[in-house]
Amino acid sequence: MTISQKKSQLCPNCRGLISRDEPICPYCGLKSPGSWWKNNGVLRLFQEPDSFLTGLIGLNIALFILSLLMNPSGMGMGMSPFGFLSPDSRSLLLLGATGTMPIDSLHRWWSLVSANYLHGSLLHLIFNMIAVKQIGPMVIKEYGLARMFCIYTFGGIGGFLLSYLAGVPLTIGASAALCALIGAALYYGKNRGGTYGQQVFQQIGGWAISIFVFGLLVPGINNWAHGGGMATGILCGLLMGYQEKQRERLGHRLIGAACLIGTVIILFWAIVTAVNYRFF
Repeated sequence: MTISQKKSQLCPNCRGLISRDEPICPYCGLKSPGSWWKNNGVLRLFQEPDSFLTGLIGLNIALFILSLLMNPSGMGMGMSPFGFLSPDSRSLLLLGATGTMPIDSLHRWWSLVSANYLHGSLLHLIFNMIAVKQIGPMVIKEYGLARMFCIYTFGGIGGFLLSYLAGVPLTIGASAALCALIGAALYYGKNRGGTYGQQVFQQIGGWAISIFVFGLLVPGINNWAHGGGMATGILCGLLMGYQEKQRERLGHRLIGAACLIGTVIILFWAIVTAVNYRFF
């Protein structure tokens, strides 16, 4: 590797190839693009989409296993596939389920975030993680990884907030966040237009219709959270823009980093308090 290669890097804002010694990026005007804090730490996590999605899925799986271990004797083992390997409600409440009960009685507003990482059964988890694996890469491609995670986080919060306002007592699942990704993809397809935009809109529209029909046919589905998540995703797409209109910038990655740090803190607090209450 030559000295010039060692001194080259991608601008953390516009991703243009620049020298580390540049005082200002010649492409986008970012000051000190070679500074350490703009190229390391949490922001580096948004440079590896595949690893990030794998970590997101792994986090959901780890919390599902923990929810089962919190009370193995209360684990659902019914013949119905929808109830197989289901954590008991108390364990889910301790780990951060949301709704009118935890928010009004325990003042757990942070559960609007933690509930997105909890699931009520093995099938519930599998369905949602398959959806993350299928929809996530497409949203990352059109919005960038940082904006995708912002949409995922804000969509979960928005969906569960509407669910709370509608009076749902206890709810969990990544579905609200996933519906936000669907909403953002629908906005992209409709706003972009053209052959490709129409294809995206029709493909993702099929997901949206399937979720709507599934919610009507299967009891216990939180349709309020689904609708709120989808609406939040559309709003995020409108406000944050997509790659063809505005490339992902440092500001987007900073918001994404704030979402990631906040999520980690909330989940850490939920796990510590739940384990302490259950086992000590």
